[in-house]
Amino acid sequence: MNLKTEANLLKISIFSTIVLAIIGIIFGLLASSSTIIFDSIYGLIDAVMTTLALIVAKLIINSTSKDFVNSRLEKHFTMGFWHLEPIVLGVNGILLISAATYAFINAIDSFLLGGREILFGYAIIITLISIVIELSLGFYIKKANKTINSEFLTLDSISWLISASMSFGYLIAFGFGYFAMNTNLQWITPYIDPTILIIVTILVIPMPLKTVKKALADILLVTPSELKSHVDKVAQNIVNKYGFNSFRAYVARVGRGRQIELYFIVPKSWPPKKLEEWDLLRDEIEKELGKEDPDLWLTIVFTTDFEWAE
Repeated sequence: MNLKTEANLLKISIFSTIVLAIIGIIFGLLASSSTIIFDSIYGLIDAVMTTLALIVAKLIINSTSKDFVNSRLEKHFTMGFWHLEPIVLGVNGILLISAATYAFINAIDSFLLGGREILFGYAIIITLISIVIELSLGFYIKKANKTINSEFLTLDSISWLISASMSFGYLIAFGFGYFAMNTNLQWITPYIDPTILIIVTILVIPMPLKTVKKALADILLVTPSELKSHVDKVAQNIVNKYGFNSFRAYVARVGRGRQIELYFIVPKSWPPKKLEEWDLLRDEIEKELGKEDPDLWLTIVFTTDFEWAE
């Protein structure tokens, strides 16, 4: 993973979100539109979570460097910071779902109360500005993330596209309302905004669910079946090659980190081996599992006592 690329994209996203949110709040007040104001506050929440994502990304990279061993943080986080990634992703996804759910409930309430009169001109201007910025950033980050493969950027691009889809809904509502003014359809205009918002939120609420599900699986240390199968295959090959009695493998994925514990049961009849020989065997196993991966936390134990592997 290229941290500089990920960090730069997240910084661009944060800056753009804050600027767009400030402009949105101003235009929302001018238009007297609670929808635009809410959308801007939603953006600020997203900016805060993106900032946390950037901090966590830096911590994870720094924790895998040699300099981290002697740092002050290492004394308090000896296991690294991988566990923070799914927490941030989960909270971010839940906040996105919660914000959209709140917008849905708010739209229902507004509809039942007779809608809301707004100044459509100001609303259309800020909506067009929002669509251009949101679509541009959403697709740009998504394209860049094909080579970076960052969960943070995946969620961030989804967030921008969610915002763009909501803005399209607003544009339809505000545009129709603008042209319906001073016509026989003017009585509909107070209901346009809440109706479109209801439709948009129904569509966007499920979008972060996959990310939240994966984050919860990482937090709960659910064993990834694909990774477990790979580890079992490598360990079984080692058992067959060197004649161990058996092995036990414990696997978990925590964010981008992979935590693997392997216990090989050594026959008691084996003659003693030098520590260097065991280390060479560890190196062989590590190479098979991904030696160059800085996000791999690997523990390999050789024992004649089966209870140590349980």
